[in-house]
Amino acid sequence: MKTRSIEKIVKPGTPHFVGDGFRVHNFIPGTSTMQRMDPFIMLDYNSKYNFPPTDKPKGVGVHPHRGFETVTIAYKGRVEHGDSAGGGGIIGEGDVQWMTAASGVLHKEFHETEWSKTGGEFQMVQLWVNLPAKDKMSPPKYQAIANAEMAKIPLTDGGGEIEVIAGEYKGNKGSASTFSPVNMFNVKLKKGVKTQLTFPEKYTTAILSVEGSVKVNESNNVLEDHFALFKNDGDTFTLEALEDAVILVLSGEPLNEPIAAHGPFVMNTKQELIEAFQDFNTGKFGYLED
Repeated sequence: MKTRSIEKIVKPGTPHFVGDGFRVHNFIPGTSTMQRMDPFIMLDYNSKYNFPPTDKPKGVGVHPHRGFETVTIAYKGRVEHGDSAGGGGIIGEGDVQWMTAASGVLHKEFHETEWSKTGGEFQMVQLWVNLPAKDKMSPPKYQAIANAEMAKIPLTDGGGEIEVIAGEYKGNKGSASTFSPVNMFNVKLKKGVKTQLTFPEKYTTAILSVEGSVKVNESNNVLEDHFALFKNDGDTFTLEALEDAVILVLSGEPLNEPIAAHGPFVMNTKQELIEAFQDFNTGKFGYLED
C-alpha cells in the first residue's frame, strides 16, 4: 500500500443562500472543476447556522434536475423533500435523502414544518453525484436512508465509529444503491484516535471536516469546515482527531465521460442540454405544487 497525499486544503469561502433556507459554502465546482472531482460534480456545505423560528418554512421551491443524483446529509435540523415522481419524506439529524433525478424530475426542499416553528441550529451537506451516460435517462427514484439503518462499524477501544452511507468498509455495505462505485462515510473519531482508510488509487477522494479538526497522514491539519482533496498518487491515508471530530469521506470511481452542465441539468453533450430544457418547458418532468 502507498500513502495518498493531499493535493489541496480549501477553507470555506463566502457563504451564499440557496433559496432562503440553505446558507452554503460551495466547494465543488467552486474550488475544483467537475472533471477533476468526477463523479462528485457539486458540493454545497451549510455549516452550522442558526435559523430563527418561523411559521413559513424556509427552503427552495420547485425546480428541475436531470442527469445526476442529489444527496442531502442532515447533521443538524430537519428537511422535508417532495418531487414530481412521488418521492418524498423528512430527514432529521444523521439521516440522508438520495434522489435520483435521472431522466428528469421536479423537486423542492424546505425546513420541516414543525422544526421551523422552533428554529435552531442547522447543518447540512448537499452533494451531486453524476450518472453514467447509459443511466442518465433512467426513471427517477428516491431513497430515504434513516440513520438507524446505516451500517456502523465501531473503532477500537470505543474511539468512535464509521457510518457507511454508500459503498463498503471492511465488508460492511452502505444502504444506498449507486449506479457507479461510490463510497460515502461519516467517520466519527474521539480526540486522539487514529484510523486508516484505503480506496483504489484512481478514485477521486476528498474529505470535509464537519465537526472538529483532524491531522491527515501525520502532517496536514484539516480544520473544522475545511475541505481537503487528495492526489491520485496512492491508496491509503490516515486521519487522527485533534479533537472529537466528524469527517465526511468521499471516494468514487471517475466516470471519465464528457460533462455538459448548465444550471440544474448535467448531461454529456450540448444537444442533450437543449433537449433537457425543451422537455422541462413542455411539461415532461411532471407537475409539483410549490
